[in-house]
Amino acid sequence: MVGGKIIAVDFDGTIVEDRYPDIGKPMLFAFETLKRMQEDGHRLILWTYRSGKKLQEAVDFCKKNGIEFYAVNKSYPDEEDVIDTSVSRKIAADLFVDDRNIGGFPGWGAVYQQLNPAGANYDMLEKRKKKRGFFRF
Repeated sequence: MVGGKIIAVDFDGTIVEDRYPDIGKPMLFAFETLKRMQEDGHRLILWTYRSGKKLQEAVDFCKKNGIEFYAVNKSYPDEEDVIDTSVSRKIAADLFVDDRNIGGFPGWGAVYQQLNPAGANYDMLEKRKKKRGFFRF
C-alpha cells in the first residue's frame, strides 16, 4: 500500500486486556492484525498512558510479540519528549485505535475491516465478529 496511514494504537484495553499497571493477555487477533497493518504499509505509533518503566515493559512486550512501532508516545521517532505541560501531547496521526472510543473497542476484525473495506478478506478476524444494535455497547 503506497501512502499508508499513521495509526496511533493504545496499549491497555486495546492491544492487551486492561490490567494496568500489569500487562494483560493479548486481545484476540491484536498482534496478527498489527502485523498485517504494518505489512499493508501503515506506520504504527504506540500511544499510551504508560510512561517510564511501565512504558518500556509495554514496548518490550510488543517487540516480543513481533511488533516494533514507528514511534512511541510521539508523532515521529526523533520528536523531543514533551516536558512542558503547557504543550499539548496530542500527536499527529490519521487514526486512533483505543478502547475509550464511543461504543468501546470494536475488536481487531472491525478495525482491519475499516482500514480495508474493499478487500478485507481476513477470515480469522471475522470469526469473532459480534452483531451490535445502534444503541448497544
